Amino acid sequence: MPRANRHYIPGYVWHITHRCHKKEFLLKFSRDPRRWVAWIFEAKKRFGLSVLNYMVTSNHIHLLISHNGDRDTIPKSIQLTAGRTGQEYNQRKKRKGAFWEDRYHATAVEGNEHLTHCMVYMDIHPVKLW
Repeated sequence: MPRANRHYIPGYVWHITHRCHKKEFLLKFSRDPRRWVAWIFEAKKRFGLSVLNYMVTSNHIHLLISHNGDRDTIPKSIQLTAGRTGQEYNQRKKRKGAFWEDRYHATAVEGNEHLTHCMVYMDIHPVKLW
């Protein structure tokens, strides 16, 4: 059965979450979250992604973003970031297989209260590397 298409709503802020495969702690070493952050900021440069806030834990990430209106900005950005993070980890650890569990989850942030809640949540549990 094919996957459902992602919704695209221009002008929204998006809360992205992405979990490591089998909820493993694959982002536990300081190098790994730093590389994820480096790749998300590379995506920012390449695709015009606007990073409002982020949080990296040992087994998942939260990302609060907006974009320039191109419907491919978010998928391309996450593809670059997730793909390169997983590749680097697998090469370094001489490991094969999935790094991320399924696809990322994207939620449109509706209204200022929801945006504030997301920003505060990410600031209360920070793992800032940039």
